[in-house]
Amino acid sequence: MPNEKEEIVVDAEIVNEEEKEQISKKRMQYYEKLREKILSFTNKKAGKDVGKFAEYVLALPDFFILLCRLAIDKRVNTSQKVLAGGIIAYVISPIDIIPDFIPVIGYMDDVVLVVFGLNIILNDLDKQVLLDNWSGQQDVLELLQKVTSAAENFLDKNILKRIKKWVGKLDRK
Repeated sequence: MPNEKEEIVVDAEIVNEEEKEQISKKRMQYYEKLREKILSFTNKKAGKDVGKFAEYVLALPDFFILLCRLAIDKRVNTSQKVLAGGIIAYVISPIDIIPDFIPVIGYMDDVVLVVFGLNIILNDLDKQVLLDNWSGQQDVLELLQKVTSAAENFLDKNILKRIKKWVGKLDRK
């Protein structure tokens, strides 16, 4: 039979879990509101094309976490881990093809580079490994296709060429 102290601790843990869940819900609501404001702003100020790409930019944190997980997953081979690490370094680097200080547009090169790199990794990786490491809300394979298509249609051809060249250099290492 548990003593009174143990019951109090159990009750405190239950309250803490409930509080954690409420805090988590509030954070998600804040994130969703912020996301809607960003998309609304970009649609109004920059046009529908940039607004659509802003949606993909908002997936960058999910892609970043995916790359980090792939870099430590034992099912991923060394060359794929090196590629993932190089992409992670590019994303966190202050030196980019398009400077990050430009709202939304500044992160487009990061998203496109991540997607091109993930496509290369996926060529030699069981897609289940990718799915096991994905925590985003969208279907990752569909999202990869959408971003690739949008990049081809939206970004300047010279920028795309530079991104592909950069990813190609990483892939050869």
